[in-house]
Amino acid sequence: MLSSFGAGDAGARLIDLCREVLGDRRLILVSNRGPVEYRIAEDGTLRAGRSGGGVVTTLTAVGQYVELTWIAAAMGEGDRQAMEQVPDGRLQVALPGQRLSLRFVAFPRSIYHKYYNIYCNPLLWFLQHYMWTSSHAPNIDAKVYDAWENGYVPVNKTFAEAAVTEAAEDAVPPLIMLHDYQLYLVGGFIRSQMPDAIIQHFIHIPWPDPSYWQLFPGHMRSAILESLCSVDIVGLQTSRDVRNFINSCDVLLKDAEVDYQEHTVYLRGHKTRVVAYPVSVDVGNLERISRWLRVRGFEEKLRPHFGRRTIVRVDRAEPSKNIIRGLKAFDVLLERYPELRGEVKLLSFLVPSRTGIKQYQRYTQEVFAMVEAINTKYGDEQWQPIKVFYENNYPQAIAAMKQYDVLLVNSVIDGMNLVAKEGPVINQRDGVLILSEAVGAYEQLKEYAISVAPADLEGTTEALHNALLMDPEEKKRRAEGLRAAIRAEDANAWLHGQFEDLKKLTQERVAEAT
Repeated sequence: MLSSFGAGDAGARLIDLCREVLGDRRLILVSNRGPVEYRIAEDGTLRAGRSGGGVVTTLTAVGQYVELTWIAAAMGEGDRQAMEQVPDGRLQVALPGQRLSLRFVAFPRSIYHKYYNIYCNPLLWFLQHYMWTSSHAPNIDAKVYDAWENGYVPVNKTFAEAAVTEAAEDAVPPLIMLHDYQLYLVGGFIRSQMPDAIIQHFIHIPWPDPSYWQLFPGHMRSAILESLCSVDIVGLQTSRDVRNFINSCDVLLKDAEVDYQEHTVYLRGHKTRVVAYPVSVDVGNLERISRWLRVRGFEEKLRPHFGRRTIVRVDRAEPSKNIIRGLKAFDVLLERYPELRGEVKLLSFLVPSRTGIKQYQRYTQEVFAMVEAINTKYGDEQWQPIKVFYENNYPQAIAAMKQYDVLLVNSVIDGMNLVAKEGPVINQRDGVLILSEAVGAYEQLKEYAISVAPADLEGTTEALHNALLMDPEEKKRRAEGLRAAIRAEDANAWLHGQFEDLKKLTQERVAEAT
């Protein structure tokens, strides 16, 4: 059940812990997106490539220590063809240092569209990132009700059925790890058919307070909360999210009994633990990637675009990242401090995100319009203040983060934001991190970052100015502090915390049975 791959002593300890937790149990991991995507090449053959996205990047760390079965949605025609080529539905995935089986779940495109493009992202994602207000919330109309009943519910049920089918022949009930907001109902469906399974659900995005959830239809939010309270452990990113989740159960679930000190919720005789597990980066792997020949090649290509001092930001192109307000702060910086014109550059690495959703399309258009306005206002033939790279190019972003003087992370809110952790690990210039107080990473890194409130345009402008002019010794102190804090709570620590709690849970199960 255990892989031989591990990162030194920490890896060996984690392997031993996983062995102790799992015993004869199998680990089944369920997420909307899988670890690889299959594409059809020009010659008609299938080519497997590593999937993008922060959740997948984080979850592949699990496979370094545990042999597992991963259940995910078939995203395109290549995935569908791949699943049709294996009679038992299991694809053996070849990723370095890992042994995992992949089981795709396929959906009619109309159903998946309702689930993903109408319900998950314009609604759940926006709600949980505080991007609604009571006066500007979208109308929950018949189209949304249809997307819930004929999209979100059946897709979640199908994911659950795949997990139950996968574990049907196991002598020992499995350990099932569910991930993120797309699958809130899966735990409840699984529990109804497998009462002895150990189920954990980790939520990668923020959990808002109950007053926000009250904007949602009662039957939908109740179904979501009741399903989550049927699992054994709900994992969240921060202590703030834990408090909000427990409070949501207290306020919105009539039969729930909550314990704010023990961080537990009791619902109809079942106890759910609610725990913060801050996601982090695999430091060793990140450092190896930063030394890739391809990354060094991008460093050379980017060199002409750097200024004497360079601000870098790396974001998905979407509203919660607060890109436009960051651009406005840079505009004010150049207006207020004309001596910086010609000296400072802003390099923005934007990853296209959910391009089929209108809100994202409009936001991206607004970003490019503002970039053009600022470049026209201050630039000339020799110097353009902003350069945007609009593509999904991770090695290029890594190359840029190695050389920033300032890394700007001013999101409206984020579950964690791994850019805030990736940058300081690999940066070679003692670069300064400007960090929004509303991102999950702030709890761990606030001592060594320059803090900004995401709506504070004036504060962000002055934070940029202070960071650009910071004394070298102070820059070094902060950079070293950031690196130490991230190393102390890396991806190993994230996994270790979860498996320690699962170990306690399995021990309780054994004690109850004897």
